[in-house]
Amino acid sequence: MALFEKINQLSAIQSAATQWLEDHLEEFSFAKNEIVLEQHAICNYLFYIKKGILGGYYHTEDKEVCNWIACENDFATSYYSFISRKASFEIIECYETTTVQAISYKNLNTLYELFPETERLGRLILEDYYSRLEERIISIQFRSAKERYLALQQKRPQVLHRAPLGRIASYLGMTQETLSRIRSEK
Repeated sequence: MALFEKINQLSAIQSAATQWLEDHLEEFSFAKNEIVLEQHAICNYLFYIKKGILGGYYHTEDKEVCNWIACENDFATSYYSFISRKASFEIIECYETTTVQAISYKNLNTLYELFPETERLGRLILEDYYSRLEERIISIQFRSAKERYLALQQKRPQVLHRAPLGRIASYLGMTQETLSRIRSEK
């Protein structure tokens, strides 16, 4: 699905806004394992993934905690940093060769100013992100490890075949050993 198809699914915008957006999008390609955003950097882009897979994770002294995994047709960014304009806690990494379309923070805000109806689009993208994040938190708090794995398998099976096992385990809130055990039970 192309970015503008995704946009039209979320909210219709006038053709002038579509043209302006098309003129101000940037396209980036990243190699497998490439770091897109370093921890403590300010995230300047909202990405739309055309091809590939990205993940956002936190690095603590002794472990890495995966916060999200995004594939084709998903929007991705370090939302806290992007919105607040503060240093990111997250690191964004490519799990395979990835191509994205991106809009900078500055250009996104200019789009909102020039075409106020696009603010609705921004709100819907943010609501989707927040909903997925809250679903994940609730899942970690109230579902068993196996239930979390099965839910991911049902909703986003491509993640299970394309992201590193350690990141999947972390995203699901379990150890890699637990993930391996659950996978072998099938």
